[in-house]
Amino acid sequence: MSKNIFIACDTNKTSIASKIIKYSNTKKLKIGYKFGLEFINSKNGRTFISKIRNKLIFADLKLHDIPNTCASTVKAVKDLKVNYLTIHVSSGLEALKAAKRVSGKIKLVGVTTLTSINDYSLKQIGYNKKLKKLVIHQAKLANKAKLDAIVCGAQEVKYVKKVFKKEIITPGIRFNSNKNDQKRVMTPKEAFQNGSDWLVIGRPITNGNIKKNIQKLIEHLNK
Repeated sequence: MSKNIFIACDTNKTSIASKIIKYSNTKKLKIGYKFGLEFINSKNGRTFISKIRNKLIFADLKLHDIPNTCASTVKAVKDLKVNYLTIHVSSGLEALKAAKRVSGKIKLVGVTTLTSINDYSLKQIGYNKKLKKLVIHQAKLANKAKLDAIVCGAQEVKYVKKVFKKEIITPGIRFNSNKNDQKRVMTPKEAFQNGSDWLVIGRPITNGNIKKNIQKLIEHLNK
């Protein structure tokens, strides 16, 4: 079982991000660090990321714009030397292809449907497809655009794997049933068994004692 974890650094404080990186160091898991819009748009966020060395960095920008803007943004973040970068599949095939053309060594990751969304939320937005069907549809589009990875909920992984053969990254991971603002959640072990290549874990690791939480995760995965 692969044990690849992206720790979500959901903060706007570089001191907290620094602490997360320092205390999550372990040889028993492959760990990367995910920075989202909150951190990257904070006062010193971009500078902080540019100075990180020898770590896997996941820039979760969730680009969602016209093709030209998506491609220009990919070029604009290249100096950060990130390893992974997200773009919404719903930006459309042309935008995905445009971003992929200029992504170079950055792995371009298609975001399917956010794990905070369920069938009811989709209906509210105006989608008439059920969630599972929509995610499969989006995975096919990501495949057509030759994206390097996709993000989808753990429940959809086994269906997505049939149409998308590269890396699958799964958020909405919880050690217990506390969902917070997520609708579709799963435990780390279940998600890996389902076929996820990477898990994105935030609060269960970053809240409280980070070292102890990492140890708890290792024990959970080895049960």
